[in-house]
Formats: sequence, C-alpha cells, structure tokens
Amino acid sequence: MTYVDAISWDMLNPFIMPIKVLEPHTDRLGHTNNTTYLNWMEEVSWRHIDPLGMSWAAHEKLGKAMAITRTEVDYLAASHADDELYIGTWITACDGRIQSSRHFQIFRPADGKTIVRANSYYACIDMKSGKPTRMPKEFVEAHRKAMEAHGLAPASG
Repeated sequence: MTYVDAISWDMLNPFIMPIKVLEPHTDRLGHTNNTTYLNWMEEVSWRHIDPLGMSWAAHEKLGKAMAITRTEVDYLAASHADDELYIGTWITACDGRIQSSRHFQIFRPADGKTIVRANSYYACIDMKSGKPTRMPKEFVEAHRKAMEAHGLAPASG
C-alpha cells in the first residue's frame, strides 16, 4: 500500500493528482492563493474526465460542455510554497439530463491534514449559444462510469 492509499479520503477511489506548491501559487500572506485552488480543481477535473471519454475534443465534436454554476470551498488550513499536496476528486451526482456535481479534497501528507474541501455544481450547455441543454449520452455514460468507480449509484434520467 502506498502513502496515497492510506490517506483518509472522503469517499472511495478518488481520482488523484499530486501538486507541488510553488512560489507563484502564493499570495502576499505567503500562503496558497484561493484562486490557485480553483485552478487546481479545474485541472484535476479535466484530467479525470479525459480518460472517461470526455476530452476537450469530444466536447467540441458534440458542441456541449459542462459549465460550473456554483462552487463552495471550505479552506481548512493554509498551504505554502514547497508543500506537497494531493487533490482527490469524485463525480458525486448526475441527473442524466442537465446537472452534475463533483467533490474535491486537498490533502497535505506532511501533517496528515485535509486543507481544502469543495463542491462544484455543473450544467450542460450548448457551446454556441451558452444556453442549458440536455447532456449527450456520452456525457451521461462517462458520469455513470465515474460514479460507479467511486462506489456511488448514479441517478437514472
């Protein structure tokens, strides 16, 4: 078992991305800037869905995308330059029509602390009009696969 396997993750089988905090990630207070966490959350989301068949090329081909409608972030502890972190993510809900959600947990192994927990909520949009639209079956299937891998039962829709 690796150290990452021993982390007390919020849910089963997270998709995990390692992070090394660099000086440009920090703000005037010397800790990681809150916008940096949002950027990492976006990056891990893309890395997670790409192998599930939801690459950017697939989005462009279908003309649909999942746009964030809301993000809730709990900053539980600060991180600093040179900290090594792991960000875990899970697709937590998909109504099979328009909406889905994702959970994030950022963990610092050096002291065993979860430093950030967050949830993002998404709506499927048409990339040309920007208006909400029904998810393509390819998106629904990718969400279903991810939720099953995380031990979550997707809603039918």
